[in-house]
Amino acid sequence: MATHEDITERTRAEERIRHLAHYDALTDLPNRALFHERLKQELDHIAPGEQLAVLYIDIDEFKSVNDSLGHMIGDELLKSVAMRLGQCIDGSDFVARLGGDEFAIVQIAVKDPAEVVDLVTRAYDAIRAPYECLGHHLTSDASIGIALAPQNGADLDQILKNADLAMYAAKSAGRRTWRFFDPTMDAHVRARRMLETDLRKALADGALEVFYQPCVSLQSNKITGCEALVRWRHPERGMISPAEFIPIAEETGLINELGEWVLAAACAEATTWPDDVKLAVNVSPVQLKCQTLALKVAGALAASGLPASRLELEITEAVLIRDDEAALAILHQLRAIGVRIALDDFGTGYSSLSYLQRFPFDKIKIDRCFVSDIVEVDGSSAIVQAVVNIAAARNMTTTAEGVETLEQKELLRALGCTAMQGYLFSAAKPGPEVRRLFGTERESAAAVA
Repeated sequence: MATHEDITERTRAEERIRHLAHYDALTDLPNRALFHERLKQELDHIAPGEQLAVLYIDIDEFKSVNDSLGHMIGDELLKSVAMRLGQCIDGSDFVARLGGDEFAIVQIAVKDPAEVVDLVTRAYDAIRAPYECLGHHLTSDASIGIALAPQNGADLDQILKNADLAMYAAKSAGRRTWRFFDPTMDAHVRARRMLETDLRKALADGALEVFYQPCVSLQSNKITGCEALVRWRHPERGMISPAEFIPIAEETGLINELGEWVLAAACAEATTWPDDVKLAVNVSPVQLKCQTLALKVAGALAASGLPASRLELEITEAVLIRDDEAALAILHQLRAIGVRIALDDFGTGYSSLSYLQRFPFDKIKIDRCFVSDIVEVDGSSAIVQAVVNIAAARNMTTTAEGVETLEQKELLRALGCTAMQGYLFSAAKPGPEVRRLFGTERESAAAVA
């Protein structure tokens, strides 16, 4: 015979099972099933003159937190995000965790889109505030897509699809932003997802290539290094610009695998070059969040036999703006294994002078936007001169990008710039063609002298 205690315990167990069926075990927010159930109810009862807003929220670069710090830290971050989002909503609005790093908010009884914008602002303020997770200081951001019912769909499937499309549009725009649904998004997102699928296949099948663009001394006209640049020859579309597929790789986390492959291939190629020619490899902001980056670089050097002193890693100043303390720590780890560090695209959007004082870069790369008009009367020669002086005062070299004319080259030399890259000497070429350049270097140098 069942006792009162048995019945009570069984009742509690059943309640717990029901709770687990409808609530997320990590955050205790409504899960996807309950979210769909409640959203469907609300869609059936939208009052005349009112709308309902669905906000799809994707935490940017969350995978890199898991990869670099572990799932325990990642889980703590998700719990903190969930708690903060719960504090953003009013009245009968509700928030849910859809799974992984995706959340959703349903805003009820919207009379004006400005109310949705206010909620988005509160959500961003909450998500972007600093976190402390088990002793780790973290920052976070999100891409948010918004769909309105009945304007963007009156049934569950349509409104969810359109909110998802808007979220992907926000990610495509560079992440850390939000978008209202627009009917033109559908075709764009379909094409982007197809490109992502093709990129995954290309990476798995070894269908990507590494090209190398020489860097030439402005004093001796000799090749002093080559920059590794990934290229994708799509079987149907031909050459696809890195500007098109690198953001997709960063967004999906593929950039880590892609970056490791480029580094390994380029290090192996560089061992066939003259000993005084350095290799430059770009490191993306996503890669620089990886706590084991220095170990991976050391592994690639060991596997190829390339001396660390011949490897130069290029980072953009945007990396330092986003998370400067963590990034600087990883840069010091890289410097400790003997590689050189270059600051790429200098001066293209942020003030970098403070970072030049805090980290001893080996090289500053002057962006092509300052080179293109350098010989004009009101051009950028004064800016380039200032950068060269700053670099020289800190024992750094300078490389000008995008040099296309002899006039540009001669002025850069006169201003004291160390080296150049650009079509004047050579575009990026496959490994075998670059190797031939070393054999004909004197003839090429004479042509641009």
